[in-house]
Amino acid sequence: MDVEYPGFGAIVIDGRHFDHDVVVMAGRVRRRKKGPSKPYRSRYGHTPLSPDEEIPWSPPQLMVGTGASGRLPIMPEVWDEARVRGVELVALPTSEACEALRSMEKSQVHAILHVTC
Repeated sequence: MDVEYPGFGAIVIDGRHFDHDVVVMAGRVRRRKKGPSKPYRSRYGHTPLSPDEEIPWSPPQLMVGTGASGRLPIMPEVWDEARVRGVELVALPTSEACEALRSMEKSQVHAILHVTC
């Protein structure tokens, strides 16, 4: 999959430019809907990835790009759900996540990519 993280606030996937967080499910891209996670913002200092969001749970792996500085919080319940579902949850700064995704078949890519912090 052709994924580039040119820097803070932007991501390019298969030639399409996005200026917001995205969710990739088997190569299909949509905007990350953070609304369900916003109630946890005060607890984490930033809107975390929570189990209340639509997460693309599809074994064997879910890649989470945690932002430019790797500061996207991932709630413990998300890690727990990954274990229950048999999904390896990999959390890396977004630039490193994009690098890893480039070597994957588009149909195998399941990811949540944070474009800021």
